[in-house]
Amino acid sequence: MTLAAAVDTFLRHVAIERGLATNTVAAYRRDLAGYTSWLESQGVQGPAQVTAAQVSAYAQHLTTRDESKLSASSMARVLSTVRGFHRFLLDEHVVETDVAHEIRPPKLASRLPKAISIDQMAALLAATDGDSVQSLRDKALLELLYATGARVSEAVDLNVDDVFEEDIVRLMGKGGKQRIVPLGSYARSAIDAYLVRARPTLSVRGKSTPALFLGLRGQRVSRQNAWLIIQAAAKRAKLEVQVSPHTFRHSFATHLLAGGADVRVVQELLGHSSVATTQIYTLVTIDSLRDTYTTSHPRAR
Repeated sequence: MTLAAAVDTFLRHVAIERGLATNTVAAYRRDLAGYTSWLESQGVQGPAQVTAAQVSAYAQHLTTRDESKLSASSMARVLSTVRGFHRFLLDEHVVETDVAHEIRPPKLASRLPKAISIDQMAALLAATDGDSVQSLRDKALLELLYATGARVSEAVDLNVDDVFEEDIVRLMGKGGKQRIVPLGSYARSAIDAYLVRARPTLSVRGKSTPALFLGLRGQRVSRQNAWLIIQAAAKRAKLEVQVSPHTFRHSFATHLLAGGADVRVVQELLGHSSVATTQIYTLVTIDSLRDTYTTSHPRAR
């Protein structure tokens, strides 16, 4: 089996049998393209020829290469892909040993999610107020992001039929996992206004599509469009912090936990497979409580 054939088999496995998202599979493909290209430059033609020393040399190459240096997180992702690839080859009996077993990705510094305050979020959402078609669309999108904690890809992939029973939205998460999330009254009102007063106008400008959020030419809003919408709203709100689509997801989780929500419930709402991922947000909440205590209690300092 050639390296290219081995990669294709692995990618079909993660896409079909493991049901990984299209973007994840594309990232695996890019990572393995770089890896196999390097192996071929070393004279390796098939997976059975790869040695542990070569895998180790590739890991070292990632840290010293001149072109487009990788961050620690990117390097960790690449090496994780390489490890998964070789483990798959062993499981499928393509090779007799897992030559990447000893490779360890670099340790990453713990990075807490960045949320904005409730007042900052209110200002950001208020920056989309207006009666124009674009304002109504932007308001509905941003209110939905904050109300549901949806990833931006999940939000722009929504169809009209995914909002049902007046206050429920159906989100399709990573790996095709579906979850049901309630909508608050603000988001529901914003979506209703958009569906009645804006979407019909946008819809006739392009080909018929079931997409919930439409661009000014009638096409489905892309992730890049959503990013630009958020940046424009942040600029109008004159926020002095960096805001991205994920800021809404972080703020959703942080504000829920600060309000007393159970971490297991927040895990379900976010679509996390592990509660450990959700518990990161509890650290954010604790830090906020500590800061408030330090600055407010007369004997804290």
